[in-house]
Amino acid sequence: MRAPYGSGPLAPAVLAVRGAALLLALVALAHTLVHGLAEPGLALVFGLLVAAGELIRRDSAAGEREPAPLAAAGALAYALLGESAGRPTTHGALQVIAVVVVAQALAAAPRRARGRRTDADRAARRTLTVGFTAVCFQPLYDSGQAERWFGDGPYFPLFPLAVLALTALCDAVLAALLARSAARAEEGPGALPPYGSLLADEVRALAGTGTAIGVTGVVTALGVAVAGPWAPAVLCGPLLLTQVSARRYAAVRTTCRQTMASLARATEIAGYTPPGHARRVAALATAVGRELGLTGPRLTVLEHAALMHDTGQLSLVDPVAGGATALLPAAEQRRIALLGGAVVRRTGAGPEVAAVVERQADPYREQPLAARIVRTVNAYDDLCGEGVGGPLGALEHLRLGTGHDHQPQVVEALGRVLARGGLARAGAG
Repeated sequence: MRAPYGSGPLAPAVLAVRGAALLLALVALAHTLVHGLAEPGLALVFGLLVAAGELIRRDSAAGEREPAPLAAAGALAYALLGESAGRPTTHGALQVIAVVVVAQALAAAPRRARGRRTDADRAARRTLTVGFTAVCFQPLYDSGQAERWFGDGPYFPLFPLAVLALTALCDAVLAALLARSAARAEEGPGALPPYGSLLADEVRALAGTGTAIGVTGVVTALGVAVAGPWAPAVLCGPLLLTQVSARRYAAVRTTCRQTMASLARATEIAGYTPPGHARRVAALATAVGRELGLTGPRLTVLEHAALMHDTGQLSLVDPVAGGATALLPAAEQRRIALLGGAVVRRTGAGPEVAAVVERQADPYREQPLAARIVRTVNAYDDLCGEGVGGPLGALEHLRLGTGHDHQPQVVEALGRVLARGGLARAGAG
């Protein structure tokens, strides 16, 4: 179960994100109440668009960066709106924030009534990024400075696109901060990933759904400028279809992950490996992968391969003592690894995952990086269970084997991860 962000050294930073979003929301709501709602028809259209996108979103899954793309695109479109059917708008940046906040609150009410959770950090992130967009766009547009810079012709769309690029960077910074805090709360300081790796991962992810959301927001704003408030109903349709497809894809990924988790537990239930071994190796291997700069799909492949690295033991007639395959002869290790890869290929986990499982027992100079990490972390957990002097003794044993069995850089990365989390705690699993 995820620990609250209130515990841990990164809690002040996360609380600052929430506090800044709350303060911005209160200022925007107070300003709108005092000065009244400008262009209520447009506010209603975009408020309903954001609320509808939030209502039909799925609960966030692992690795899913934006579960409500329709709501995100609608909020960005309202922040980038300067005209409606050829007439200048006057709603301003603070009203944009107020409408988005109210729409999110209205959408959250029925979800909470049905017992479904709400994500306060995602709502805070949405409020801050939309506020950033509106503050960058609205004053420059209303003052005419944007038109003087870009003109009123075919080059003007470069202005909202430039604002969108800055918004994407702002959102990536916030997302990386929250992801790092989540890793600290869930897995402890030993699994704390480098902030730079998480930020690079978020920036790379913008090439996928993030680009579609941003472009839809810009096109919707430009469409309203020409055709009026009816444009969002037409222009957001393709993104809605994309969201439905993404939900189906996420469901397939969830099923695949559940299958892998079941296979990992099968070796424990059958008595081939100690309880929790696969989960410990997967968590520690993922932390080492982050330490070595792996992100995105490469980190996912590593996690899945580490989770299923022992499935080949299910083909053995007699279990290995303590499940410690790292202590077997090299030829037997390779045979078990090949058997495990054959099983993994039948699960739908992907050929990359199967290749890592198959090559985890090869000489490390012939292995891909993910297989080197799995080999080293698995050996570390096996050695801790063999009582070779605890975590310190296991790590020293690995260092002595860096000439042939383990890559020195991987062993040192493992040492740094364990040092941050405490050697005794990490070894106990």
